[in-house]
Amino acid sequence: MPTSICLMIRSAQSMPIQDPTFSECLLGALASKTVVYVTHQIEFLPSADLILVMKGGRIAQAGKYNDILGSGEELMELVGAHQDALTALDVIDVANGGSETISLSLSRSLSSSEEKDKQNGKDDGDKVQSGQLVQEEEREKGRVGFWVYWKYLTLAYGGALVPFVLIAQLLFQVLQIASNYWMAWASPVSKDAKPPVSTSTLIYVFVALAVASSLCILIRALFLVTAAYKTATLLFNKMHMAIFRAPMSFFDSTPSGRILNRASTDQSEVDTNIAYQMGSVAFSIIQLVGIIAVMSQVAWQVFLVFVPVIIICFYYQRYYIETARELQRLVGVCKAPIIQHFAESITGSTTIRSFGKENQFVSTNSHLMDAYSRPKFYNAAAMEWLCFRLDTLSSFTFAFALVFLISLPTGIIDPGIAGLAVTYGLNLNMLQAWVVWSMCNLENKIISVERILQYISIPEEPPLTMSEDKLPHNWPSEGEIQLCDVHVRYAPQLPFVLKGLNVTFPGGMKTGIVGRTGSGKSTLIQALFRIVEPTVGQILVDGVDICTIGLHDLRSRLSIIPQDPTMFEGTVRSNLDPLNEYNDDQIWEALDNCQLGDEVRKKELKLDSPVIENGENWSVGQRQLVCLGRVILKRTKILVLDEATASVDTATDNMIQKTLRENFSEATVITIAHRITSVLDSDMVLLLDNGVAVEHDTPAKLLENKSSLFSKLVAEYTMRATHT
Repeated sequence: MPTSICLMIRSAQSMPIQDPTFSECLLGALASKTVVYVTHQIEFLPSADLILVMKGGRIAQAGKYNDILGSGEELMELVGAHQDALTALDVIDVANGGSETISLSLSRSLSSSEEKDKQNGKDDGDKVQSGQLVQEEEREKGRVGFWVYWKYLTLAYGGALVPFVLIAQLLFQVLQIASNYWMAWASPVSKDAKPPVSTSTLIYVFVALAVASSLCILIRALFLVTAAYKTATLLFNKMHMAIFRAPMSFFDSTPSGRILNRASTDQSEVDTNIAYQMGSVAFSIIQLVGIIAVMSQVAWQVFLVFVPVIIICFYYQRYYIETARELQRLVGVCKAPIIQHFAESITGSTTIRSFGKENQFVSTNSHLMDAYSRPKFYNAAAMEWLCFRLDTLSSFTFAFALVFLISLPTGIIDPGIAGLAVTYGLNLNMLQAWVVWSMCNLENKIISVERILQYISIPEEPPLTMSEDKLPHNWPSEGEIQLCDVHVRYAPQLPFVLKGLNVTFPGGMKTGIVGRTGSGKSTLIQALFRIVEPTVGQILVDGVDICTIGLHDLRSRLSIIPQDPTMFEGTVRSNLDPLNEYNDDQIWEALDNCQLGDEVRKKELKLDSPVIENGENWSVGQRQLVCLGRVILKRTKILVLDEATASVDTATDNMIQKTLRENFSEATVITIAHRITSVLDSDMVLLLDNGVAVEHDTPAKLLENKSSLFSKLVAEYTMRATHT
């Protein structure tokens, strides 16, 4: 949809990506539009027609770049920090004879690099087409396996309560038949007939049988509820634990709607329906056997019709269940996209409204609802189809039994027993349909257990700890990291992202990792933390293969400031020290080191100041500083910065770099940066391209080589930055 106003928010992109975004998009394609560009990149400001400098929620300065540059300290503070960052570049340029030679060949080199990237992208695209990260939701086919029923029955107390439930139902059925026989035999046939027993005896025996039946029902209900509650709780806990222990690849390929669907809809079926549905099938079969026993004693000729009819009923049941089972599975699969789409719509509601796409999202939601309702409606229609035929056959059986009993000559059968036979014949009529319907409904419902068991069997991450191999308390003491022929990919059907890395990060030194967007920088960090397991090769930390130790043992000895700063609902204290390992003085010292101490002191509750969900009441830059405070408190031997300064301005970036130099001077620091100045003071620089280590040396040596890719990145940044 054409628009006259475009709003662009700053983003963390690599340097070769940012410049084309600005020059080709903002100054080119959107040149005739009103563009509001939110950024902390000083080098883009001279091209702006109007600059608004914000401070403390107010507009501190407004005007063109040259007009406001000397009229206030706010912009000068940012420009000064930017110039300080460029000082390192100037020193390096002088030491290496300037960057003119590099600059002359820069355009040609970048063009060839882009052509190479396009070719690689095309090749990779061909590979990726054969497999994608998010797969279609898995669903079973064919009849539900017996193991699903067995697993459900034996999960609680090893199935020990199931026999007690069945015995209680058997006793109840026997007592019910006994009480009916008693009433039919002991009641007088007419007013003039002499009763076999006294009225008081008739009542006392009947009440005793009724009380015994009630006790059986109570015992049955208690055991059933206990087993159902325990089974539902165990299934939920096992699924909950399996999801939380699943590797990150599971969450990368599984939309949240699928997980929520199993944890809500399927779990609700387990909590409220399945146990009672399973009990209903067992109780109905026991009751049906009891009725058959009574009818065989009174009017066995009814079975001449009953047996063929029940065979026909089971034929209909098998015919129906093949369709209904798959429809029920489709219902479960079609609900997840609704939950996922709704969650995405809520999260992106601001963007949706900004672009005026409300109707499009409402229409998409309606289509998803239709896709969900369609199999649900077909399932209900199939059930009605079955019920109509079962009721017809049941009515035919009852009619035959009734006609048969009426047509018997007088005196052949006792009238009370005949009445009992008619009553049980009516029950037989309903029960034969009820048993078949219950079995069908149970197989539909048990699919929820089948789906939960799918998630319980998710492959889990490696163990958190390894008891047989205790690490030294001070591991890692040197902080040396070795990557030996490391290959990494996110799924078996996807191509490798890292392709045979052989790199050593010396202990106690600062290493900067640079490369174009998608070169594998963040993947390397994920492999170090074993978020993604190396497919081939080894990663050694102080000579210890990290794949042979527990995840907790590894991750607790490393620190990271992530690309996306994360704060959790709670307080400032709980976000900095979630395990309550440090005292207030240490926490305040960490806050002062990360320049947040004054900000927190202004708040009424100080360290107990609230943090809402996702830290939305704190700016992105402040959240990044809180992450810095965490690692200062922890002070591990290895620190990783994954685009850690992407969300802060140059002045704050310089402050963070200074703080890190002061607090982690003896630690191994690995920095992934989108600003080239953030890695210029590193001891070593690693340049990745398409998952391969292209260059690895000191910054000075790489810059001496005018043809190195790192030199070209520095030259590009210098050319763009000198505009300011």
